[in-house]
Amino acid sequence: MQKFFEIETASESKARAGVIHTDHGQILTPIFMPVGTVASVKTVHQRELKEDIKAQIILGNTYHLMLRPTMDIMEQAGGLHRFMNWDLPILTDSGGYQVFSLAKSRKITEEGVKFKSHIDGSLHFMSPEISMEIQRQIGADIFMAFDECTPFPCEYNLAKTSMELTHRWLKRCIEWTEQNKELYGHKQRLFPIVQGSTYSDLRQISAEAISEAGADGNAIGGLSVGEPEPEMYRITDEVTDILPKDKPRYLMGVGTPWNILESIGLGIDMMDCVMPTRNARNAMLFTWHGIMNMKNERWKADFSPLDEFGTSFVDTAYSKAYVRHLFVSKEYLAKQIASIHNLAFYLDLVKVAREHIVVGDFYQWKDSIIPQLKQRL
Repeated sequence: MQKFFEIETASESKARAGVIHTDHGQILTPIFMPVGTVASVKTVHQRELKEDIKAQIILGNTYHLMLRPTMDIMEQAGGLHRFMNWDLPILTDSGGYQVFSLAKSRKITEEGVKFKSHIDGSLHFMSPEISMEIQRQIGADIFMAFDECTPFPCEYNLAKTSMELTHRWLKRCIEWTEQNKELYGHKQRLFPIVQGSTYSDLRQISAEAISEAGADGNAIGGLSVGEPEPEMYRITDEVTDILPKDKPRYLMGVGTPWNILESIGLGIDMMDCVMPTRNARNAMLFTWHGIMNMKNERWKADFSPLDEFGTSFVDTAYSKAYVRHLFVSKEYLAKQIASIHNLAFYLDLVKVAREHIVVGDFYQWKDSIIPQLKQRL
């Protein structure tokens, strides 16, 4: 029987190249996952995601999909893959992070969370069991245990109480998934989530508890929520020392190109973030040379390719001057071109990182390329 996750490198370093096998295809790790919140990666066609960006897996959002289009429509469609015409792997979050972001309109109890919809203010309830049921109806290949995400800064006792609640909820998530079969004929893999804010002792307790659950993979949550970068790296390093080496590790909500490379160096296999598309819509492009603000005057008469080292068709098809013109003119095409570019860059970044891991010079390459990635052009 084929293993869910295989590591292809045998070096002693924490950075590793692997393969995740799902019923909708394999995923070469380390991997960046574009965020398709409401069954759509903003401004990007599914064809472009596959052919130009070369995404291997995308995300759907449990909270948003629950509200729109609703699970009745989702089941009628045959799950999210069929609904959005995407035949590659999908990961869904549990809704926990969105509940965290609704701090002013939610109430957390042992049973679950009551919250108001950001759309119309209607009242809803999410429990571990309901989150699992919704993610069954969505049909993601990888789905997340329901957790509580704490803010930064977070008082120690609050972080501890929240972490313990997340662990109790995990037991309910596992019990529900064991008692309820998949709906669409493909295997779904549950990932629990390590919490504990920036407290090393709590993170150790949580990582050990999550490891003991014996899930197919594990996630690290509650980071990239405002803490300084060194704190994020420190906690990630400590947690990956504890999580099983033979299971994929997913760092949720990260991040900048340099965050991604540093995290790979700390043993992370999977990452996601809205940054490449959100920043693209605001005219910020990430490139191998550095960061470009496409509204800047300097690009007004620059007719060189958008990015001569880019891997998507938009990089050589359009000039910097043209893309600047589109942004200044507030044309929707500007956001589409920029989003395709940024996502293709992120996928190229992890592809090249993987190549360096395989040949054994990842850390030297990482340290040499990060200053270049950070500079403003």
